[in-house]
Amino acid sequence: MNLISLLWRNVLHRKTLSLLTVMSVAVTVALVVFLLLCSDGIEKGAEKGYGPFEVTIGAKGSATQLALNTYYHIGSPTGNVPFTLLDEVRKDAAVDKAFAMTTGDNYNGFPIVGMEVDYFLTRYGTDKHMAQGKLYEKLGDTIVGSHVASELGLHVGDKFQGAHGLVKGAVDDDEDHHEGEAGEADHHHQFTYNIVGILPPLLTSDDRAIFTTLDYAWAVHENQQSASKEITTILVKPKTLLGAQSIKTKYGQMNNVQAIYTSKAVADVVNVVDKGTQALSVVTVICIFLAAGSILLSLIAAVNERKKDVGLLRLIGKSKSYVWFSLIGEGVLLTFIGLIGGLVIGHAGGYLSREAVFEYSGLQIQSWHYMPGEGWLVLGTLLIGVVASIGPALQAYRVDPLQLFKS
Repeated sequence: MNLISLLWRNVLHRKTLSLLTVMSVAVTVALVVFLLLCSDGIEKGAEKGYGPFEVTIGAKGSATQLALNTYYHIGSPTGNVPFTLLDEVRKDAAVDKAFAMTTGDNYNGFPIVGMEVDYFLTRYGTDKHMAQGKLYEKLGDTIVGSHVASELGLHVGDKFQGAHGLVKGAVDDDEDHHEGEAGEADHHHQFTYNIVGILPPLLTSDDRAIFTTLDYAWAVHENQQSASKEITTILVKPKTLLGAQSIKTKYGQMNNVQAIYTSKAVADVVNVVDKGTQALSVVTVICIFLAAGSILLSLIAAVNERKKDVGLLRLIGKSKSYVWFSLIGEGVLLTFIGLIGGLVIGHAGGYLSREAVFEYSGLQIQSWHYMPGEGWLVLGTLLIGVVASIGPALQAYRVDPLQLFKS
């Protein structure tokens, strides 16, 4: 009998136990794959999350909060800085490019960001053309990220009104807001945005933001006086790394202003996330041991049945290698089926949850591509299957076939 056919018949002979074994392996592998996808998303997000802007200038407060709000559109800004500071930064000899950003409003929970148009050219280059329409030119014009357009079904030519705050209904749901805030909310509803373009997928958090002219915040909040104009953040591309240090030192010493190394702030966030991933890894290790135990129990349960099969194979003259592969192969086959199922489930789960994960955390999950850790996962899983199969196989092989049939 063909070895593969023999293994397959053995597996089907105990359908329930085989199915449970395959499921335990599949769930474990799927969990590991999902963790790998998240880890890959974190690394790529950290790498591409802030582009060439090595220094970020904003109001005093948490450096990580400033970085998250500016580049990942998560959380609230640390405050505002004077608009006049932008001209001072741009005149600095160490600065290559500097762009101001204003934020604080939303549309259906997606942040509305005031940003100078040249930001897109500096960060994404000339190879990223608009998916539809064009870049904004005047007050009220907006372009929307690909994720926003997909989620809300927006098209070029659509119009909408924003709301104050970075969370949907932030003002409307606050029963204790002051009359001035109520008036500001009314003014938000009177200001109409016109969508003139839709961005292509950029694979950054900009995919879930709405961009418009820098002066939208001053128009919406009725702040047209040049002396009192404020901006949320200044994104700085230094000419050199040494220049980045001088920029940080110079503007970090100003009152109510902080200048941060963007990479360090992002790295701090990644380190915190890594600690959470390590905690999940403990759960994963437990699942791995449970899967190995499931394989072991499945084969131990079949030992008595296999003893007669092994004895017969040895009596009819089958080679030792054939007999050994017939014993170990069953555990490896169950492991292999569970491995394939786990890889598919893990990538499918990442694909199906990518929109929810991205909207909640700004983390891009890219499924259906090979990750370096997957090679080790495949080898490790198959090795666990082999190791778990050796004990029961050895127990069955040691039986004297003649004594077995005499009994």
